[in-house]
Amino acid sequence: MLPSLFISHGSPMLALHPGASGPALTGLANALAQPKAIVVVSAHWESRELVVTGSKQPETWHDFHGFPPALYAVQYPAPGEPALAAQVCALLGAAGLPARTDTHRPFDHGAWVPLSLMYPSANIPVIQVSLPSQQGPALQLQVGQALAELRQQGVLLIGSGSITHNLGELDWHAGPDAIEPWALAFRDWVVQRLAEDDRAALLDYRRQAPFAVRNHPSDEHLLPLFFALGAGGGFGVVHQGFTLGALGMDIYRFD
Repeated sequence: MLPSLFISHGSPMLALHPGASGPALTGLANALAQPKAIVVVSAHWESRELVVTGSKQPETWHDFHGFPPALYAVQYPAPGEPALAAQVCALLGAAGLPARTDTHRPFDHGAWVPLSLMYPSANIPVIQVSLPSQQGPALQLQVGQALAELRQQGVLLIGSGSITHNLGELDWHAGPDAIEPWALAFRDWVVQRLAEDDRAALLDYRRQAPFAVRNHPSDEHLLPLFFALGAGGGFGVVHQGFTLGALGMDIYRFD
């Protein structure tokens, strides 16, 4: 059975300059059984309600500005899978979480950037589930729990966000070994709570975790972690690291 994953996707430039995360993502994909399909919850699809991509062939959306032309040339032409989208909606509905499909939504970079490093052939069907971010982490835990059985069907469930995400405090000149203590303290607190499966503390992270609001002025980039947690089992660290002093690049799996 496949695990669920939490991936810190970093900057969109990860697609062109993978750094240490690229080999970690490639190695992880190679170590897993080939998925029949992939379901992604991305920090970059915030919504009021639960929505699922229903297109047979979603487009690649370059949902960012100010990057080199080469990045805008990158395409990730993975197919969609309307039948799986309908199944996801049914599972969510059965859990008391009504959802609908959107046949026009493209893949945002929270989905296609890490997948381009994991499955560069883009031959595995991918669907996205939106992130009703104003409803907080408890909803994402429920969404993960509702979709967990898909893992037994060979579907890989991925939450794509960032373990720390305060773009206003990044050091654009920081070397690879530079880590802000406040970012490290938060990351280590989360890892410890995950290792202990202390879900009550994690759900209350904005009050309990050190420097929580400094690391996540808004929490949409951490919420996909709760999706992966709800969908999976035992916690394991695949990769840890920081870029630009405070942008966490951790990757976790839940078996």
